[in-house]
Amino acid sequence: MATAAPEVEQRARGIRLLVLDVDGVLTDGRLYYGGDEVELKAFHIQDGHGLKMLRESGIEVAIITGRTSQAVERRAQNLGVQYVYQGAADKLAVFEQLLAHLGLSATAAAGMGDDLPDLPILRRCGLALTVPEAPALIRSHAHYVTSLHGGSGAVREVCELLMQAQGTLEGKMQEYLR
Repeated sequence: MATAAPEVEQRARGIRLLVLDVDGVLTDGRLYYGGDEVELKAFHIQDGHGLKMLRESGIEVAIITGRTSQAVERRAQNLGVQYVYQGAADKLAVFEQLLAHLGLSATAAAGMGDDLPDLPILRRCGLALTVPEAPALIRSHAHYVTSLHGGSGAVREVCELLMQAQGTLEGKMQEYLR
């Protein structure tokens, strides 16, 4: 895991919710189309396990994406992510509604996105996260840019960063070292 700056670690300590985009964050951003309107997405298994550990450590996870895909619904169900918003034309409005539903302030939320539709959430949340291949404007608004690429472990890196800052990572790792 990359080392976070003290400001990032401080912000990460208060996070209770991680909000993720899909394409370019949970995936590498490429879309694969097959016949009969089939859309395929590749998700990294380590990202999934990171999200499972994060949820077990008390941080809620949500997905807010502008596209709609059965693959996203299936992956979210597989990971136990109950807050999934697809086809979100106004991601910030969905984010604000989710915060109200959970009774959280924006500073208690981390947002991870990679493109312009994600920028309103990144500018509003307490910890803005992105991937190295995001455009310069997005990177300039992020508190932390992952060392790993979208769809290649970047989400796992963020999960571990949050857990490390909150003192839960070592305990989770010890579960596997028995």
